[in-house]
Order: sequence, then C-alpha cells, then structure tokens
Amino acid sequence: METAPLVLLHAFPFDSRLWDGVRDLLKPITPDQRGGDRSPDLVTIADDVLRLLDERGIERAVLGGCSMGGYVAMAVLRRDPSRVAGLVLADTRAGADADEARANRLGMAARVEAEGVGWVPDAVTAGLLGPRPDEAVVRRVRELILGQDPAEVAWAQRAMAARPDSTDVLADVDVPALVLVGEHDTLTPPALAREMADVLRHGEYVELAGVGHLTPLEAPDAFAHAVLDWRRRAGV
Repeated sequence: METAPLVLLHAFPFDSRLWDGVRDLLKPITPDQRGGDRSPDLVTIADDVLRLLDERGIERAVLGGCSMGGYVAMAVLRRDPSRVAGLVLADTRAGADADEARANRLGMAARVEAEGVGWVPDAVTAGLLGPRPDEAVVRRVRELILGQDPAEVAWAQRAMAARPDSTDVLADVDVPALVLVGEHDTLTPPALAREMADVLRHGEYVELAGVGHLTPLEAPDAFAHAVLDWRRRAGV
C-alpha cells in the first residue's frame, strides 16, 4: 500500500538536524523553519510548509512536529487541513502560553539579540533531556543550539509567544493522529500529552521510557519505530 510522504518539523532552538537519527528508518522530509525578517507568527512557517508541498507535488502528507514543530503543524491545520493525511505530535501542547511563559519567551528573545546564543545551552539543556542523558546526546544538543542564528532564535520565541490555543483545531482533525511524549518530559509532560490524545478524534498515545522533551534526539530508534508501527496500524 502506498503511503503519504512524512514531513517532520523540528523543535526549538534547533534545525532539521534534530531528525538525523530517524532519517534511515522514516525517510522524512525535514525543512528548516526560518522566520527571516518576516512578522513573528507561526502561520508564516505553516505557509512555507504548504509551499514546500506544492513545490514537490505532494497533495497530502503525514505531518509531524516535535515541540515548536508541533505548534507549526497546528498552524498548518488552521491554514489547510485538507493537506494533512495524518498527524504526529511529539512533546508539544495544544494550549497557548500562560502569561509567565510568554514573558519568559520574550525575555529570552531580547537577551539572545543582545548577547547571542552562547549562554543558551547552559540555560536549557538540562530541561530538555531525561534524568540520565547520554553524554553524546548532551554534546549534540549543545552543538546544535550553538549553531543557531540569534535572530532566528529570537524570532521563534516571539512567534511561539503569540500562538493561539489550538485545542479546537485538534478537536476537528478527522485523520489518524499519534501523540508521542518522553516519560520525563517536564516541559510538555505526559499528562498534557494524554489530554491532547483524548481531544483528537483518532488519537493514539505513546510514551517513550527514560527520556525527556527531545524524544527524536534522545531515543531515535524508539521514536522511529513508534511512528512506523502507528503508520502501519493507521494505514497512512
């Protein structure tokens, strides 16, 4: 049976290399999400994703996202749900930021613009990974963050701070959906992931043991096999 192409959208503050560990098994399309000098709104990136599908002649795709990538996937659903054949939401949430989280994002954006990204790995790495991360994973997280453009990091934070609640959008989704989360994800914890899976009409919940917020980076084989198994069951 022919299946739809898989498009995977990366987390913040990373780029498409977040998906390197799952490429061999999943064969995904992995665009970099860049705001450039455009207004900080995740719909901007959603439109880029739809344009990419058009350029590749893809009518419908299985759309997946980790963390910020999940927010972009929800923005795509707002724009044109007819292009989405299936949904993979990893370590993300449907709700908008609370006031404190929004203020923290805007504060980080301002500091990155003033100081660059050199301080960011020390500030965020521990919160992104499980309690006993592999040292190679820690090094990779730091390397990827330090390779980011400060202007893009600031843009992404402002865009995420402005995003709306998407619970109603997910409730209307009438395609197979997989909700994946790390057992020790403290940023978008399993309880929130279960709630999101329950909102989806055809939602399935999978929890990956021992890892945190960056499941495709910390447990790439488990992540890839969870997606493959779900696609076989769901027929997408």
